[in-house]
Amino acid sequence: MSAAGKQVLIVGGGLSGLACALRLCQGGARPLLFERSDGVGGRVRTDSLEGFLLDRGFQVFLSAYPEAGGLLDKASLDLRPFRPGALIHQAGGMVRLMDVFRAPRHLWTSARAPVGSLLDKLRVARLRWQLTRLSSAAIAGHDDTTTELYLHRAGFSPGMIDGFFRAFYGGVFLERELRTSSRMFEFTFKMFSEGYATLPAQGMASIPGHLAARLPAGTIRLGTEVLGVEAGAITLESGERIPGETVVVATDATSAAGMMRLKTGPGTRWRAVTCLYFAAPHSPIGETILALNGSGAGLVNNVCVPSDVAPGYAPPGQALISVSVLGQETSPELESRVLLELETWFGEMVREWRHLRTYRIQRALPEQAPGSGFSGPGFQRVAGVYVCGDHLWSPSIEGAIVSGLRTAEAILRPS
Repeated sequence: MSAAGKQVLIVGGGLSGLACALRLCQGGARPLLFERSDGVGGRVRTDSLEGFLLDRGFQVFLSAYPEAGGLLDKASLDLRPFRPGALIHQAGGMVRLMDVFRAPRHLWTSARAPVGSLLDKLRVARLRWQLTRLSSAAIAGHDDTTTELYLHRAGFSPGMIDGFFRAFYGGVFLERELRTSSRMFEFTFKMFSEGYATLPAQGMASIPGHLAARLPAGTIRLGTEVLGVEAGAITLESGERIPGETVVVATDATSAAGMMRLKTGPGTRWRAVTCLYFAAPHSPIGETILALNGSGAGLVNNVCVPSDVAPGYAPPGQALISVSVLGQETSPELESRVLLELETWFGEMVREWRHLRTYRIQRALPEQAPGSGFSGPGFQRVAGVYVCGDHLWSPSIEGAIVSGLRTAEAILRPS
């Protein structure tokens, strides 16, 4: 049976739902997407406050993502790259560690940086050489373990693992124990090596906004909560039952399980993050680079100045500071504790910073334990209903888009 004209009901306006809807449109189907909030994007949203752009949690787009990069018009997003490397805060101050393949003038300072040994840095180069020569499909076929065990087996010293990898990948995986799948580590390491971490010039919400703008008018219904789904129909909070030939649930895993009344055992485990934003008269970094906590102590995992990377994140003459604390910190003194800690990083200039907003994000990233992800079709079909999302491929922008695209392709496939 041809997919032309097929009515597909999609629940959830995050990246998976939007990617699914766009591919369905391209294949001649008629998607209708329902989103309960006031905007698309799911976990990729941006708020405007006093002329600042506040992403809901610090996020980046990796320019080397193959599927996301192919679907998006990256030129229209005006992606602004970070420099390939990091500033690492230690007890003795800041040190610089760069990707010397793309920043060769920092070869000597990076080699001498007191983060791991020279042999560790040669191992990084070897790992880069190995992984950039592998396809993503080849990486998906690798044996899987924890990232920590993988790094130990690769020969990295405790000093390198604790001083760099825990801080850098703590910001990527939202956990410093490095319990995440080593396949996820290999994939992201490859992406960082082949491209750049970037920010869209007008905030991360530009990514879902770009996808939504390419859908026909009337495709998306915002502020519409779906209470129940079944093969061939959905039921809205209002009680209205809407029929469709195919139903797709593109919400997060926990919401999907509740909506479909799935028996999923203990359910999806989530990683939380707390993101604090401050306004400042000047940037404490002054370049397009991430600052990491390599000391192993304190609350802060990483600091970024988005307005250094993309000036539109802040009004003229001001800087926007983003601070990430792993977990969901609920202390009423959190802002003052973070500022006191960052005085040891940047000095007295921190006293001029003004708190803008704190985001406490409980469901920031689904857990990806060894043995999960990068396998199977990237979606599920349960009781005649398709389920997609980053939890079914990899917890990332790429994973969300891959899952949505594969779901659409399965629906479009002639029966």
